[in-house]
Amino acid sequence: MNERKGGALARAAALLCKDRGFRLYLDRRRRHKFGLTAEQLPDGTHNEQDARDWLCAACGVNSRAELDHRPKSAAVLRTIQQRYHHWKRRSQP
Repeated sequence: MNERKGGALARAAALLCKDRGFRLYLDRRRRHKFGLTAEQLPDGTHNEQDARDWLCAACGVNSRAELDHRPKSAAVLRTIQQRYHHWKRRSQP
């Protein structure tokens, strides 16, 4: 089996999933998307595994390591990073 190793993008994706702020972003994004209240989906709902699963699904990969070998998936990751950083800048007082 020829399994590809992840590089810089896989590491960036892993760090993103560990970021508590990114997981909060996912909570709030999901609430907004589905019209949920904070009681229905409280802050802190997404854990690191949830973030990983969401990110892989959004990027169309089974493993974050694939991000370094699939240009379209890498582009989706970059878009996600940009949207998260934009949200983070807007959310800070």
